[in-house]
Amino acid sequence: MSQALTPAPILTHAEPLAHVPGPTGFWGVLRRPFVLDLRALALLRMATAAVMLLDLAIRSTDLEAHYANMGVLPLATLHAQVWSAYQFSLHAASGLWQAQAALFLLAAGLAGALLLGYHTRLATVASWVLLVSVQNRNPLIGQGGDDLLRMLLFWGMFLPWGRVWSRDARTRPAPARLDYFSAATVAYVVQIALLYWCTALLKNGPEWTQTGTALYYAFSLDQLLLPGGRLLYPHPDLLRGLTFATYYMELLLPFALFLPVGVRWWRWLVVGVLFGFHLGISVTLYVGLFFLINMASLLGLLPPGLLNWLAGRAAPHAARAAGWRMRLPAWHLPWRLRLERTREPSAGSRRLVRAGREAFVAVVLAYVCWWNLDDVAVLRPTGSLMVAPARWFGLLFRVDQHWGMFAPVVFKDDGWYIFDGTTAAGRHLDLNRAGAPTRYSKPAAVVSLFKNDRWRKYSENYLFVSNAWMRPYYCNYLLRIWHENPAHPPLTHLSIVYMKEVSLPDYQVAKPVREVLCECETELGEELEVD
Repeated sequence: MSQALTPAPILTHAEPLAHVPGPTGFWGVLRRPFVLDLRALALLRMATAAVMLLDLAIRSTDLEAHYANMGVLPLATLHAQVWSAYQFSLHAASGLWQAQAALFLLAAGLAGALLLGYHTRLATVASWVLLVSVQNRNPLIGQGGDDLLRMLLFWGMFLPWGRVWSRDARTRPAPARLDYFSAATVAYVVQIALLYWCTALLKNGPEWTQTGTALYYAFSLDQLLLPGGRLLYPHPDLLRGLTFATYYMELLLPFALFLPVGVRWWRWLVVGVLFGFHLGISVTLYVGLFFLINMASLLGLLPPGLLNWLAGRAAPHAARAAGWRMRLPAWHLPWRLRLERTREPSAGSRRLVRAGREAFVAVVLAYVCWWNLDDVAVLRPTGSLMVAPARWFGLLFRVDQHWGMFAPVVFKDDGWYIFDGTTAAGRHLDLNRAGAPTRYSKPAAVVSLFKNDRWRKYSENYLFVSNAWMRPYYCNYLLRIWHENPAHPPLTHLSIVYMKEVSLPDYQVAKPVREVLCECETELGEELEVD
């Protein structure tokens, strides 16, 4: 059974469509910073879904390597080394890459539905479940942007981000107002502020607060350096100024989100500065989708003036598209699975449901603030504010978060990998450079050795002594995929070598130190790890 998709009127005004006065007095002033435009929430929904699709596309290139038993983290090792009793993962139900592919296709379909605003609430909840699932399957490749993407979906479950500019909106009457306030809008704004506040508070090393050398050390990391950063690197005074500007921007700018006077102007400032900040990161440092996720997260703050302009620009295109009809299946789900409203509830039940939802969101927001306060350790000289038994909720629902980007100081153990394979004839080949003869000289662009940022993050975790258990799995995986190609000469030995080059102050260059992290030998076609 299908249902025709017909065009809906485009909302072009930020003022209420009908005269419905909002709260006045002290309460009205207090809630102003948390009132969001439904169209901004729709853009937030679409951007979140688009980033999820891009994330899935990147992850899907490593289905076997990162999510299957034949990869670098078999299920038995996952449960033995990095699993929590409170975690769940559908992706951990099978070690076959084919099962992972099916889950990835399902996640992509749900993200597409979220992008269109089709069964929006159901698509949001299911997308969140699958996102948590895939992140739990391999935490060794996660980064700070993953925490933010997860939280956007979590709060999105309680936001009306499918109320306008969506497939669902075409079958419902236009909203009486475009401005919207709830506990979920408070949670969204506070979450954005927490991200930047905690990022700054965790950067308590002297490089950020005293000497201003943090960006110098960040741009000294060849594993991260992009052409834009290479242009800035030779200018120490500029880097010092940018370091202090970054630190104080992250520490002070979020306060502008809570000012009840001139809200639209403060939002222009916050969104404009942070968009420019993350755009600058994207051309200077290799951080994967981190900058895109952060830019997407800001769209819910867009002020009505810009949204009016966008709606006006979109109106002619919508009019031209009015003649075509798209047919989508009208799924009639069992009542137990329905997350969208199918008929108008009574006034009493509506108030009861809203009160329950608002109370739940408020409790979770308080818990998230508690978690972050404990993480940054601002209010506790010793010990922890959050006792271990209280962490189960955060780990189960994945509202746990850590915003320690380049904190408390910048990582200084730079370098590059060499996968030194030895053939039966005694030749040495570097598997990290497509089997070229092994050379220990520094590559022109170290960052180009990584297939994507997931592999860069895995390689970073691979260095830590506490993660030494990872090393044999990676070594054997590299040997196996090398031998799967019949054109490759058989190897008798593989050494994973890290050429460690510590970042030094004042543009000094350290002599690289050869560190053998793991060695594998092959006998009769079988890989054996040898430390």
